Amino acid sequence: MRLPFFYGWIIVVVTFVTMAIGVNARTAFSLFFPPIIDEFGWERGLTAGAFSFGFLVSGLGYSGQSLFLPNWFNRRRGLAMGLAFAGVGIGSMTLLPWVQHMIEQSGWRTACTAMGILILVVLAPINLLLRKRPEDIGLQPDGDAAPSASVKPVSYVVDTDWAGIDWTLSRAVRTARFWWLATGYFAGLYIWYAVQVHQTKYLLDIGFSPSVAVWALGAVSLLGIPGQIVLGHVSDRIGREWVWTASCLGFAICFAALIALAKFPTLLLVYVMVLAQGALGYGLTSILGAVVLEIFQGKHFGSIFGTIMLTSLAGGAAGPWATGLLHDLSGSYTLAFAIGIGVSGLSAVAIWLASPGKVRAVAGQLHRVQTL
Repeated sequence: MRLPFFYGWIIVVVTFVTMAIGVNARTAFSLFFPPIIDEFGWERGLTAGAFSFGFLVSGLGYSGQSLFLPNWFNRRRGLAMGLAFAGVGIGSMTLLPWVQHMIEQSGWRTACTAMGILILVVLAPINLLLRKRPEDIGLQPDGDAAPSASVKPVSYVVDTDWAGIDWTLSRAVRTARFWWLATGYFAGLYIWYAVQVHQTKYLLDIGFSPSVAVWALGAVSLLGIPGQIVLGHVSDRIGREWVWTASCLGFAICFAALIALAKFPTLLLVYVMVLAQGALGYGLTSILGAVVLEIFQGKHFGSIFGTIMLTSLAGGAAGPWATGLLHDLSGSYTLAFAIGIGVSGLSAVAIWLASPGKVRAVAGQLHRVQTL
């Protein structure tokens, strides 16, 4: 057994645990949302704004997974990311019911405190293990041996001129590709958290029971397990742009189902909303790191990716706040959800314009590079 091969997958397991706790700590805000509003009578825009502020702060521990994990894989980059982020679904099966039980038995303050302690004790040490590249310890991506002089290494590069540039942050921000990535990532997390934060309260508003609302939130993350793994693997075969588009389509369908639920509050539409959001929408996480790496790979990738993630965090903060504000102004979620459909389309178009596949091919399209 080759240690280099297993080291990369150990990083996957560590990331899996981090995602199980970290992402679901943010998801749990949807469970805190109704009791906080009921207790204080705050407007939804203001209350969601608290989540938005916390979301920005949380970016200091959660971007490391997408930053460092892609460096450990070339051929299986999407699959590895999908497996790692599938921890979100496993965490939803355990953490969310636990949080809801504490809210019901001890109140939302106790539940919130317990979640904070869990994050501090578990996530802080784990994140320290993720901050290396294989080259830093004499290894190669995918567990491969270092290429010998007589063996030509496999090249995934399509655009040799672009890939040959030593990309720094200052150079990157002067390119259109950087700003298309920033737009796509901002919009991607906007739609993700616009629905996630408000979906529980919305289902309660239109007459569904608390059990159905809580089930829907957990089921989305549960369906994200196969969704992230399958879409991550598929992205290694057909390209990141197609999978990003499929995920954005999932969120667009989710928003459309939520709008329809206001007039036709049936379980069938709830199932459609959950399936589209979880099985398709959550596929975004499996390629978050890969898309940027394949465009701006190099020793300065960390600073470039970190800046892109700042824009995505801004989107994740803006989505819940804007959705709540639009509800407060209009008296319903219809306009906010309709805007969500438009933002889903914007995100997909932006990633196509950034076109990572025109810089580096995925493993499934490698034959195209070799025949050029």
